[in-house]
Amino acid sequence: MPSLFLLDFYFPARLRRTPAPRSSRPNTAKRKKVWIEMIIGLPKEIKNNEFRVGLTPSAARAFIRAGHTVLVEPGAGLGAGFEDLEYVDAGAQLEKQTEQLWAKSNLIVKVKEPMPSEYPFFHKGLILYTYLHLAVSPSLTQALLHSGVNAVAYETISDQAGDLPCLTPMSEIAGRMAVQEGAKYLEKTYQGRGVLLSGVPGVERGRVTILGGGSVGTNACRLAIGMGAHVTVLDINSRRLAYLDSIFPRQITTLYATRDNIQHALAQADLVIGAALLPGRSTPKLVEREDLALMKPGAVIVDVSVDQGGCAETSHPTTHDDPIFYVDGIVHYCVSNMPGAVARTATQALVNATLPYGLKLADRGLENACLSDPGLMTGLNCYAGQCTCPGVAEALRLEYAAPETLLA
Repeated sequence: MPSLFLLDFYFPARLRRTPAPRSSRPNTAKRKKVWIEMIIGLPKEIKNNEFRVGLTPSAARAFIRAGHTVLVEPGAGLGAGFEDLEYVDAGAQLEKQTEQLWAKSNLIVKVKEPMPSEYPFFHKGLILYTYLHLAVSPSLTQALLHSGVNAVAYETISDQAGDLPCLTPMSEIAGRMAVQEGAKYLEKTYQGRGVLLSGVPGVERGRVTILGGGSVGTNACRLAIGMGAHVTVLDINSRRLAYLDSIFPRQITTLYATRDNIQHALAQADLVIGAALLPGRSTPKLVEREDLALMKPGAVIVDVSVDQGGCAETSHPTTHDDPIFYVDGIVHYCVSNMPGAVARTATQALVNATLPYGLKLADRGLENACLSDPGLMTGLNCYAGQCTCPGVAEALRLEYAAPETLLA
């Protein structure tokens, strides 16, 4: 059972309830569930063409009905089609000064990782709840550790089945978009091969190679099959390959991801989709620079995993404003926030997944919420100036601190 005094250290005095004298407190068995009033801040996303928002008006209302205060930066939801008035009608308050919104808040709910211009807003004890991808962001990691921010990353929260519930909805969207965007950049206008994935009668269909059979890969399969492409999926999990083969019978080719099989599939592909993931860790480089010489001139790589470093050695993050670049005649599409382009759909799907965990953090406080939910504990990447995610610690060569020990 965690000490309730931990809450006193991390929340301003005006927000916490005064504890009863020790002698008059009920014993642990009869103690009521921990509850603390929080101020939740919803800033506007400032990453290039990031139109999603961390809370819908309906989600803001859920926090308010639970007894918390929600501060919203004006215009935060406009990109996803949510007007300021909708948040006000839900009971939220508008805070025009971005710095003040961060300063007043105990819990900041975002979509994407903070940009460097937001680092000065960090303050000790703040809970930051968003996508972080720290394994490839040493500067952000150091800023979080130095400031004492307690950072909970959507992408490493797990459930009882070992899945990543807050990452899954964006993976589903990104997987489908990967085929859509890849098909576009195969057009000759963009120096692509000029191949139509569906083919036409009398002409061979386009070939799609998908590296990784998880949520991104499965959804990429679904859309590529729907377009009529010839699809090959590679993974190192034989059970996953068997599952994909069962749900797409006679519609795809599955291959175990050996080096030889990867190179063979790359040589055949018109479109390659990078869909590999190691939760919390840097993505392995499955496509090396020398492999580009095996590929057809004008072939396209859509590297969905670029926010964790990318599957291709030649990948680097791009934006919706400038989404592609060329290396050795191969088109690279490496936008790191692909779902931001379909902001309303993506926001609703994301909030459906993140809201239950956000309410736990607000109602119980970070320590009690994590200790009562091991899956939420895996989402804790930074706590009180220490790195609490093994994948991040390994990637950035930081000392790892077990969150169970720190919180207890």
